[in-house]
Amino acid sequence: MSLKEPVPVAPGTATGAKAEPPHRATAWPEARAAAVRAGTAARGGREPRRLPLGQALGHVLAEPLLALTDLPSFDTSAMDGWAVAGPGPGPWTVRAETPVLAGHTPAAALADGEAVRIATGAPVPPGTTAVIRTEHSRTEHTGAPAGPGLLLHALREVVSGQDIRPRGQECRSGDELLPVGTAVTPAVLGLAAAAGYDELSVPSRPRVEVLVLGDELLAAGLPHEGLIRDALGPMLGPWLTALGAEVLATRRIGDDAEELYEAVTGSAADLVVTTGGTAAGPVDHLHRVLDKAGAVLLVDGVKVRPGHPMLLAALGGRRHLVGLPGNPLAAVSGLLTLAEPLLAALAGSPLAGSPLEGSAPAGSPTAGTAPSGALLSGGRAPVRVEVHGHPHDTRLVPVVRRGDELVPLHYNGPAMLRGIAVADGMAVVPPGGARSGQELDVLDLPWPPTSGAVPAQGACFT
Repeated sequence: MSLKEPVPVAPGTATGAKAEPPHRATAWPEARAAAVRAGTAARGGREPRRLPLGQALGHVLAEPLLALTDLPSFDTSAMDGWAVAGPGPGPWTVRAETPVLAGHTPAAALADGEAVRIATGAPVPPGTTAVIRTEHSRTEHTGAPAGPGLLLHALREVVSGQDIRPRGQECRSGDELLPVGTAVTPAVLGLAAAAGYDELSVPSRPRVEVLVLGDELLAAGLPHEGLIRDALGPMLGPWLTALGAEVLATRRIGDDAEELYEAVTGSAADLVVTTGGTAAGPVDHLHRVLDKAGAVLLVDGVKVRPGHPMLLAALGGRRHLVGLPGNPLAAVSGLLTLAEPLLAALAGSPLAGSPLEGSAPAGSPTAGTAPSGALLSGGRAPVRVEVHGHPHDTRLVPVVRRGDELVPLHYNGPAMLRGIAVADGMAVVPPGGARSGQELDVLDLPWPPTSGAVPAQGACFT
C-alpha cells in the first residue's frame, strides 16, 4: 500500500485510526471453556474434606446427602391435642396420666376407646388411631363414684391417621436427599441436621498463591519517580478468597526471571496467579519461565478487551498458572475470564456446570460472544445506551444495574479501577458493540451489588 493511499477504517474504530487485524488468540468463550475443562480435570485427584455443619455454609456437597434415618424416625403428633384409639366421634375415656411430650419416652399403648393428652412432636402411643386438635375437642367430667373421670368428645369428624406424621413420611433411611454439587445453604444445613449429620463432605478449597511481578511497584506511600502503587496485591487475595479459594500468600517479585522460576516451580498451590509479564516486553519473563518449567500453554492470549495478553498454563501434577496482565482492569478481566471458571470447576461449584457449550467456533461471525445462560453468573439484561465494541474481540465493560437495565460506566480503560470499584458486574459486549436495548450477558462480582443512584462519575456512555 502506498503511503498516499487511504488507510481503511474498520467498523467501530475512530475515523483515521489504523484498523487492527484480528490477533491470533483464543476466542473469549473458548478460553473460559478451557479454564473449566482444566479445573474439572484437576478436581479428579482432590480428596474432599469433612466440615462440621457450622463451618460448611457456602461450600458445595462433595457427596450425595443420603438420609441416615427415616424422617420422621417415629410416628409423631403434628399438633397439640389428644391421641385417641378407636373411631370417632367418641367419647373416649381420658387416661389420668402425664401428657405425652416431645423428647420423652412414648406412652403405653392405648386401648380402644382411650385418649391421652399429647404435644406437637411427641411420639404417638401404639394403638393411636388419630390426633384430635385441642380446638376441635371438648371434655366433660363423668362424676364417677371412683373419682372424677374425664370424657373426650370430638367436635369434628375424625379421620384415621389425621394430624399424625407417620414414620418415613419425608424420607426413608438411604434415600438421596440432595445430589453432589448442591450449594450448602442454611436450609441445607437444617436438612442435614434433621437427617442425622454432624459433618458434611465438601470439596477442598483450591489453594492459590499470588505472585505480583514488577520492579516499579510500591507497597506504600505515593507514586514518585516512575514508581507506582501496587493495586493488584491488595485486591487479588481478597477477590480470590471471595471466589472460594484458600489464598496461601501474596508475594511480590521483581523483574527477575530466575526468582520467578523458583517461585512458580516451588509453589505448593493448586493455582498460581501472576500479574504482569504476559506480553513480549524486555522484562516479560513469564513465557520463558513456563517453557523452562515444562508447562503446557492451554490459553495464550484471549480475544477480549481489556486483558488480551492473559494466559492459562498447566504446570503438571494437576497444578495450573493463570497469568494476568499487569494493568488493573485488564487483570480483573483475566480473573473473570480464566481464574474464576477454573476455580469454580476445581471446587465442584454448580455454577461451573458446562459453560459455553454450543458457543460459536473460532472464526465464525459470532465468535467471541457467549450464548444466553452460558456464563457462570449474572444472567442477561438490556443495556440502557449504545456501547462501543472492539472490531474483532469481546469487550468486558463495568456496569451497574438500574431496574431491569444495565448502565455502563466510564473509567473502563485497562489501567483504571474507578469504574469496577462501583460496578455490579461486567457486561459482555460482542465484537462490533451493542445497540441501546440489546441484551447482554453479565458476569456478576462475588460481593453484594451497589445500591442507590448511578455514581457521579460521568457514569453513562454518551
